[in-house]
Amino acid sequence: MEKRNRTGRALGATVVAGLVLAVTAGSLFGQVGGKVSQNLDSGEQIYKSACVACHGPDGTGTPKEISGFEPPRTFPDFTRCDQTTAEDNWAWKAVIVHGGHSRGFSRIMPSFREALSPEEIDQVIGYLRSFCRSRGWPRGELNLPRALVTEKAYPEDEVVVSTAVNARGSPGVMSHIIHEQRFGRKNQIEVDVPITFQDENHTWYGGIGDTTLAVKRVMFSSLQSGSILSLQGGVLLPSGNRARGFGTGTTTFETFVAFDQLFRTKTFVQTQFGADLPRHTQISPQSIFFRAALGQSFAADHGLGRLWSPMVEFLADRELVDAAKTDWDVLPQMQVTISRRQHIRGDLGVRVPVSNTAGRSIQLMFYLLWVWQDGRLNEGW
Repeated sequence: MEKRNRTGRALGATVVAGLVLAVTAGSLFGQVGGKVSQNLDSGEQIYKSACVACHGPDGTGTPKEISGFEPPRTFPDFTRCDQTTAEDNWAWKAVIVHGGHSRGFSRIMPSFREALSPEEIDQVIGYLRSFCRSRGWPRGELNLPRALVTEKAYPEDEVVVSTAVNARGSPGVMSHIIHEQRFGRKNQIEVDVPITFQDENHTWYGGIGDTTLAVKRVMFSSLQSGSILSLQGGVLLPSGNRARGFGTGTTTFETFVAFDQLFRTKTFVQTQFGADLPRHTQISPQSIFFRAALGQSFAADHGLGRLWSPMVEFLADRELVDAAKTDWDVLPQMQVTISRRQHIRGDLGVRVPVSNTAGRSIQLMFYLLWVWQDGRLNEGW
């Protein structure tokens, strides 16, 4: 459970590294007018000049008997790939440029906007990345903003509470409580528990729907190309009351492929294609679905601040029976990071049927997302 509490530690890394830089910048770098006067040609030279006293020559950290301070809970081990790969460079850079408080970390981390140039900061971050010796870990830049419906390809550690409210027609509310947990380099387990409340003849009924248990695996990822491809397989257990319309009444197998593409402009496309395959097709027909989300991320403060991600989803569902028609929906939305650490996010959108609209309601949809390995709920504000 500490894996990316230590990834938050990847950010805390810069907190402590920055403290060392602050203390030693004058003597080791020789500041002139707030700028570094000594020419350091590489991130390795900067690290060995200013960071090694606390983080050690191998990035595992210096014992407190030598460093002279008690390491904070978020102190990192840079050789642990599960701590470092899940965070993107912008998160680390924000802490170095503005100090620890900018991302909800300790104020002992000062701003290095005047001490280091942008190029030198990038060099230090690049060298810190080199401590992860294991290959094949998907990089955090490929962890794109989560859409309301389309599932992303990146394996994540998060809890999501997602809700859809019928805006017209029969009143009803459906929420999904989703727990996702990463294990190993490329895998993720998911548990999805739906809870439904609906009005039937002016009487409200509520209950649990069909619970999903699933496993996701990354098949391909490349930071250079901005691409990531995953496969997921799962089973929907018939835990919902079929008579009330909360479940299908049969075990359903679900599988899908997800492909995400990130462009250099921070424009992104997420796609998902899959099928629901009930065990008893006479109770519930088989179906296929297609999801696509097109979005663009905008971050305040030249990419270092709060992240805004407008998106639009295109959603299609079709039952595999004769004469079935495809249901198409469009879902414009906006995701925003809420906490300074950006581990708490929200999304709000409206799902509108655009074909076969009879009996299908417009829905107001929203979620709250907590990346629990990046920090506790009361941290990072």
